[in-house]
Amino acid sequence: MNTQIIDPIAALLGSWSITLNTSSILLRLFASLVLSAVLGWERSSKRHSAGFRTFIVVTLAGTVVMMLDIYIARTFGTSFFFLSAASVLAAARIATRTLFFSSRNQIMGLTTSVALWASCILGLALGAGFYTVTLVSYALLLFCLNYLPVLEFYLKNRSNHFEIHLELKNSLNLQNFVTTIRKLGLRIDAIEMNPAYANSGLSVYSIAISISSTELKKYKTHKEIIEALCTLDYVYHIEEM
Repeated sequence: MNTQIIDPIAALLGSWSITLNTSSILLRLFASLVLSAVLGWERSSKRHSAGFRTFIVVTLAGTVVMMLDIYIARTFGTSFFFLSAASVLAAARIATRTLFFSSRNQIMGLTTSVALWASCILGLALGAGFYTVTLVSYALLLFCLNYLPVLEFYLKNRSNHFEIHLELKNSLNLQNFVTTIRKLGLRIDAIEMNPAYANSGLSVYSIAISISSTELKKYKTHKEIIEALCTLDYVYHIEEM
C-alpha cells in the first residue's frame, strides 16, 4: 500500500504549505531567495567568480521550474518533469563556465561550480515542497563550504603527494634542484614548464612531487619541506599549488 510522505516542516506549517497556492508559492520563493543569498554571499566574500546574484538567480529558477512542473503534471497528467530535468542540465552547463585555468595551470572555481549546481538542486527540492530536505541539505552544504576547507588543508598538508609552483633564477639551476629533491627523499613525478612566464626572465615550473622517505612521511609536512627548499640560493620563489 502506497503511503504519502509528508514533509515534517510542511506538516508543522499546515496543509496549505503542501499544495500549490499563493501562500505556499510565496513561501517557497522567499525561502529560495534567502537561502541562495547566503550561499552567494559566502562565495562572493571569498572572491569567487559565481557570487551573490548568480546563486540567487539559479536557485530561484530551480524553485520556479519545479513548481511549474508540478502544475503541468497535475493539469495535464504528465509523468515526467521535463523542465526540472532541463534546469539541472542548464545549471551544470552554467557551473562549468565558472571554471578557469590560472597562470599556474590550476583548475580554479571547482568548488563554486559544484555549489552553484547544488543550489539549483536545492531550489528544485524547495519548489517541490520538501522544506526539511532543503533546510538540512542547505545546512550541510554551508557547513562544507565554510568548515571543511580547514580539514581539507590539514589532510592535504600531510599527504604523500603534492604539487609546487617553482621559480628559478636560471634554467640551468633545474638540474641542481632535482638533485637536491632526490637527496631529501622526494620523488619527482612530473615537471612542466609554465609558458605564462616565458618573457619574465625567470624559469618557472609546475612540479608534482611524491614523498618517498619514511622519515619525511612521519614527521614533515608540505609546508616544512617547502620552507627548506626556499633556502636554496637559486630558488626565486616556491609555493604549494
